[in-house]
Amino acid sequence: MEILQGQSNWKLTVRREKDHIVLLRAQTCDIRAVLPDQLFGLPVTVLGDHALAPNASAVSGEQVLITCGREGEWDNRNLQDLTLPAFLTDVENYALYGCRSLHTLRLHDRIDRWGGYCLMNCRALRAFHLTRTQPRHSEALAYLCGEVHEELDVTVYETDGSLLRLIFPDFSEEYEENCPNHHFDYNIRGGGYPYHNQFRDKQLSMKTYDGLWDKYLREEHDPDTALRLAYTRLRWPAQLSEQSEGQYWAYLRRNKADALLWQLSLRDAQGLRLLLDGLQPEEDLLHKACDLARNMQNTEGLALLLEKQKPAAKSGFDKDFDL
Repeated sequence: MEILQGQSNWKLTVRREKDHIVLLRAQTCDIRAVLPDQLFGLPVTVLGDHALAPNASAVSGEQVLITCGREGEWDNRNLQDLTLPAFLTDVENYALYGCRSLHTLRLHDRIDRWGGYCLMNCRALRAFHLTRTQPRHSEALAYLCGEVHEELDVTVYETDGSLLRLIFPDFSEEYEENCPNHHFDYNIRGGGYPYHNQFRDKQLSMKTYDGLWDKYLREEHDPDTALRLAYTRLRWPAQLSEQSEGQYWAYLRRNKADALLWQLSLRDAQGLRLLLDGLQPEEDLLHKACDLARNMQNTEGLALLLEKQKPAAKSGFDKDFDL
């Protein structure tokens, strides 16, 4: 068995090809783990059938142990945050099947083939981080949004160093038995279906994404999700039109108190500053937000709220002192 040092602990079964590595099995004891980009000087380009599935049957191949000093149970059951190899181009059938604790997946846009049911039973998966390697929209995002029906928080790192972050609301598909007519009725619940399925030729259009907003608000939706979606587009406004910007701000202004409460809970000073500048909250709301920040011991947020109160104070309360 080959023993190597790495960022994470892995027990790997691999197959060496002429110019690349096929990863047949991969087990980690880490909660957050990074698969190696290369092994033996060759790029890891293929993630095999059931490669990370807990309790997958053993396969023949070359054994590699990658260690960084920690140990635990080697079964992927507790894996929550996974980074796939940067040179990966092929993810085969059931590759991540049954990784039920996995909530964050990080990958590059080189993957051009996805097998069947790669993410099946990854029931906690809610966040994707996609790094682009060329200035085009990757097909990976369309695949991931099509596979996961829950609310998704997607971050895209562009080749020019900019960042795009998007919320894809959840939806559900249900079949209900219609006994009198002897068939099943297909129903879609939740306003997120158009967001997950708005890709054309597997490419993302921000104009189309923003154009779904009015319809989303008219349909069954979660107000908290709508708040996150509006804020995220304003915080990372890539290709955001003036009209869409106004619509998102209008929603947040109708929900000022909820927006400030949520942002205080995140303890994100930059985000709170953005909301305070855009919402222009009334003085009584600022007082309530200050009390909340004190109770949360959010000192940075409290400082921003107090600073915002200064121009709101009546000039009649200004005092001069002469010594």
